[in-house]
Amino acid sequence: MSNMLLIGSIGMILLALGIITFVIMHQRKVIRYHVEMKRLEAEKQQIYLNASIRFQEEERQRIAADLHDDAGPLLATARLYLNENLVNREKAQQLQGIYNARQIIDDAILLIRNISHNLMPPTLRNFGLESATADIFQKINASGSLNASVRFHDYKERLKEEQELLLFRVIQELVNNILKHSNAAFLHLTQSNGNNNNLFIRIHHDGKGLVQAEYERLNFEGHGLGLKNIASRIKLLHSKIFFEQDQSRTYYKVTIEVPRDGIAR
Repeated sequence: MSNMLLIGSIGMILLALGIITFVIMHQRKVIRYHVEMKRLEAEKQQIYLNASIRFQEEERQRIAADLHDDAGPLLATARLYLNENLVNREKAQQLQGIYNARQIIDDAILLIRNISHNLMPPTLRNFGLESATADIFQKINASGSLNASVRFHDYKERLKEEQELLLFRVIQELVNNILKHSNAAFLHLTQSNGNNNNLFIRIHHDGKGLVQAEYERLNFEGHGLGLKNIASRIKLLHSKIFFEQDQSRTYYKVTIEVPRDGIAR
């Protein structure tokens, strides 16, 4: 009888030790899993940050190149017409020199205005996201290459200017990718407001598209500057973006959810 109790006790101890060992091993796996997830998340955040920095640097280089290559020579030429010898010339030559300089300065002003418009399109600045987006889709539809349409359901309260610009650039990049890669026949964008007062932008098309897993994989692997720009701007907006295909597998949908409480600093 005592032997049976001893064997039972040993068995219970071994079972308890087994359970304790299993729990410890499981906890270690859970800890390693969370550490790995944090590492992957940190890598993803770094990728987004690098994309945002790279995008800003490319924008600065483009602007610097435009000013140096185009505006610089124009202003230097205008200066030649307005040198100190101008006052010693005959009246007709003075007037001609001033006229030529003015024409060149007008060209420089137009050039700088175009650079400024690329940074903040005037339609977006003056009339808002709805008008700027509608302008893009009207031009696409007028080309006859595909059926493009826009419908804003309730955009009476505009986002902040910085938010509108970031969101507009995301829409531009998404539309550009669809036009380049999807071979779609229709493209439709809608806007609505959620119950939490967040703004929703949805883009539907019937071409070749992405689902969420592909989007995240391509971003993580570092493919496509366009996707990196989208991801970095979405992060700055404190927003979310979802890529999906409908159940009938006839069209793809991209949904952007934007909070109205500001952008990341």
